[in-house]
Amino acid sequence: MFGLFKSSTWSRCVKGSFTAFRRRCVSHSRRFIGENTEVVGEQSLTPELRLRLFTPSCRFWTERPELWPYEDPYWAIYWPGGQALSRFLLDHPAVCRGQTVLDLGSGCGASAIAAILCGAAHVVANDIDPMAAVATHMNSELNGLQPPVCLTHNIMGSPPSLATSLHTWLNRCMETHGTKVGDPGRAQFESTVREENYGLSCSGVWSYTPEL
Repeated sequence: MFGLFKSSTWSRCVKGSFTAFRRRCVSHSRRFIGENTEVVGEQSLTPELRLRLFTPSCRFWTERPELWPYEDPYWAIYWPGGQALSRFLLDHPAVCRGQTVLDLGSGCGASAIAAILCGAAHVVANDIDPMAAVATHMNSELNGLQPPVCLTHNIMGSPPSLATSLHTWLNRCMETHGTKVGDPGRAQFESTVREENYGLSCSGVWSYTPEL
């Protein structure tokens, strides 16, 4: 009996300590993101969304890369494909209304937020970087929304192997679900967006279709 009690007490202590540690980490991450990003809205293809992103006024825009304390901050850039996909969802809300939506490679969470605004029944934002999950929570709150479920632990592998596994998975998804891919290709950008993306002038949304 004593052994069981001791084990149970230890388990609760460890669990409680881990929970407290995790809360401190999230709190520190939120503070760091808040101090090193700016709220951006009208300069993108989705002016109705407000997002915390890097701008030329931010310290790490020009700081030496080795001083950045986390993984590369892909979540702090509103990439062309993400802008196009989010714009597409906002312009065609029926695509995700009442649906379960997975935003794969969610970054700042813009497409997940767009899906919520369009009435998706359930939204999951998935990225490899825990900081992206924190940014998605902050950006959701910035837009007056309940943050989506965020997963950061279930995408593994180098880009080639990951691409192969995703291709197989997407082929299966096409049997019952639709898939949209945001990538450069169409829809002329405004000048401010072209400047931010090194002159890239267009982007588009593709429907994923399996090989015949």
